[in-house]
Amino acid sequence: MQTNSSSEASRAAVVIVAAGRGERAGTADGPKQYRPIGGRPVIARTLDAFLAHPLVGRIVVAIHPDDDALFRSAILGLDERRIEAIHGGATRQESTRLALQALRGDAPAKVLIHDGVRPFVEADLIERTIAAIGERRGSLPSMQVADTLKRADAAGDVAETVPRHGLYAAQTPQGFPFWPILAAHEKAATLGKNDFTDDAAVAEWANIPVHIVAGSPDNVKLTWARDMVLANQRFAGAASFPDVRTGNGYDVHSFEDGDHVFLCGVRIAHGKKLSGHSDADVGLHALTDALLATCGAGDIGTHFPPSDTQWRGAASRLFVEHAASIVRSHGGRIANADITLICEAPRIGPHRDAMTNTLAEMLGIATTRISVKATTNEKLGFIGREEGIAAIATASVVYPGDLPE
Repeated sequence: MQTNSSSEASRAAVVIVAAGRGERAGTADGPKQYRPIGGRPVIARTLDAFLAHPLVGRIVVAIHPDDDALFRSAILGLDERRIEAIHGGATRQESTRLALQALRGDAPAKVLIHDGVRPFVEADLIERTIAAIGERRGSLPSMQVADTLKRADAAGDVAETVPRHGLYAAQTPQGFPFWPILAAHEKAATLGKNDFTDDAAVAEWANIPVHIVAGSPDNVKLTWARDMVLANQRFAGAASFPDVRTGNGYDVHSFEDGDHVFLCGVRIAHGKKLSGHSDADVGLHALTDALLATCGAGDIGTHFPPSDTQWRGAASRLFVEHAASIVRSHGGRIANADITLICEAPRIGPHRDAMTNTLAEMLGIATTRISVKATTNEKLGFIGREEGIAAIATASVVYPGDLPE
C-alpha cells in the first residue's frame, strides 16, 4: 500500500550531523544541539522539518557517544521508527561517513546531509534540493555573497578586496546520489583526506558535479551564543495562537460467528467476531477518521472504500498508519489519541497495555499520549444485547503556523 504522496523507494534519506560539542556557543549549558529554543531542543526542531516532509524517508543522526540519553530525551514524542542514531566520529567528515554507511543495507537513491543545528530549514528548500539531485550530480543550497570581502595579510591589515561575483555561501541540506557520495567519503578516509569542511567539497574532490540551488536567508546555522538567543526569541514570539486541531471518529460493527475480535490492533479471544470488510477493528476505524478530520482529508471510506476487494480482511493498522502519514505530510504532529470502546464483552482491562503499546507504534508517539478506555451500555440497545461493539476516538494534532483570525 502506498501511504504517502511519494513511494518509499523514491524518498530521500537524511543524514543529520549532530556529534559536535559546540564550544563556540559556550559549554555551560551542554551541547548546543540539545539546548532549548522556544521550549524544545534544537535537534528536535531540526528533525521536525524532515519528519514532516513527504519526500523524506529514513533519517540517520550522528551523535556523540556521550549523548545517548540527551538524544533519547530530545526526540521523545517524535516518530522514532524513522530515526536511527549512530555514534559519530572525531570530525564532522567522519561522522557523516559513518552515518552514510549505516544506510548502506537499505540504500536510498538520494541522500541529504544536514547540520543538526540548522533548525529553520524550510520545506520548499528541502524539496528543491532533492529535485536537483541527479544520478551523478549533487545539489547545494547556497546564498550569493552580498557583503564586500576582504583578504587580510599576516599583520591583520587589508591585503586586497576579493571580487564577490560568483561567490556563494554554502548551506545544508546538501543533496547527493547515495552511492557516489558514500564512495567519495570512503575513498577520502582511505587516503587520509580529512580536512574537508562540507560534503560538497568532498564531492568536488571526487569529481562529482554539484549544482547550486537557491538557499534561504532564514536557514541559519546556530554557531555562537548570540545565535541561540536570537533563535529562542524567534520561536518564543512565533505564534501566540498555535494551530491545534481536534478530530472525532465513530464506528460500530455487529457480531457474527467466530472465535476472536481485533480491538485497537490486539487480537482477543472471544465467542464471536466482528463483521466487516477488513478485520473490523472498530477502535482503529474510529481513530482513522479522527486523524483524517484534523486536516480535512475525508474519512476512512474515502481512502479505503468497502467496494475495493484489496482491503478484504486487511489489518486496520494499515488505515491508521496511512492517516498518520497524511497528517505528517501536512506538517502535523500528533499530540494525543483517545479511544473509548463501548461493549458488554470482551473485557478490555487485561488488554489495555497491549493496545496502548500497539497504538504508540502505529502513531509514532509516546504511550503517555494515548488513552484507551472502555464502558458498557448498561444492557441497553444493541450493544447491551451483545450484538456488536462501538468506538469513539478523538485525536489532537498541532499544525505549523498560527490559528487563522
